[in-house]
Amino acid sequence: MKQVSERVRAALVSVLLLVVLIGSWHLATLPVKGGAGSAVKMTAEEIEYQKMLGKDPEKEAKTSGFPTPVQLGQTIVAQLSSPFYDNGPNDKGIGIQVAHSLGRVGLGFLLAVLVALPLGFVIGMSPMLHRALDPFIQVLKPISPLAWMPLALYTIKDSSISGIFVIFICSVWPMLLNTAFGVANVRREWLNVARTLEVRPLRRALQVILPAAAPTIVTGMRISMGIAWLVIVAAEMLVGGTGIGYFVWNEWNNLSLTNVLFAILTIGVVGMLLDRLFVLLQKRVTYVE
Repeated sequence: MKQVSERVRAALVSVLLLVVLIGSWHLATLPVKGGAGSAVKMTAEEIEYQKMLGKDPEKEAKTSGFPTPVQLGQTIVAQLSSPFYDNGPNDKGIGIQVAHSLGRVGLGFLLAVLVALPLGFVIGMSPMLHRALDPFIQVLKPISPLAWMPLALYTIKDSSISGIFVIFICSVWPMLLNTAFGVANVRREWLNVARTLEVRPLRRALQVILPAAAPTIVTGMRISMGIAWLVIVAAEMLVGGTGIGYFVWNEWNNLSLTNVLFAILTIGVVGMLLDRLFVLLQKRVTYVE
């Protein structure tokens, strides 16, 4: 009962903060009569001169400035009412853009899982191998994933696959290190019992070490997914083509701040949903000693 009451109070505080945020945003974006760049401030001669230069001061005054909450709401409704339309390379629905980004993240992440988990398992079980590979890991780990992009574009010669490669690079290190740490820190008592019962190495690895290290491994996967979703936006801004990152960059070039805000909100929501999936997986593999 106490927990339910606390959740209700937390929900109310969240709603209150949202109302304050939207209210402040609305007040900050109210139009100012006679403000800088406003057509109202110009004289008739100045307005006529601007029109001779091919500009429409009245139209610019209406469309310039930061979007209001109402404009963002209208954009959300418009975008979500038709998320999968395709009018050519530079005009695709938000559903198609997010699907391309998720596809790249999924492929890069899957490749990282195939490499990082077995290698991390071996490193965790072998202190000698851990010492041998540690210098390489320490040098490669801090390198920004985007620093690999020029090399990937030169060697792979495909922007979409280069994006997948960047996701692979940024995902592999947290998974590798967490897997090695989890495997290396399995309780010695459990391993000694397995040896006493003469459990074969493969069975010991799958039925003793893997379940014991699973919470740490999933934590590494969760961190990797968070980083991958952050990196894909920047990578798609560089490589272009499709994806939510390219959508943000394209809308910025079109000077559509409302669509940029909508894309930022979409990135946050999708990232939250991906994180929740790993939270659920983490609960499934967590055990109580």
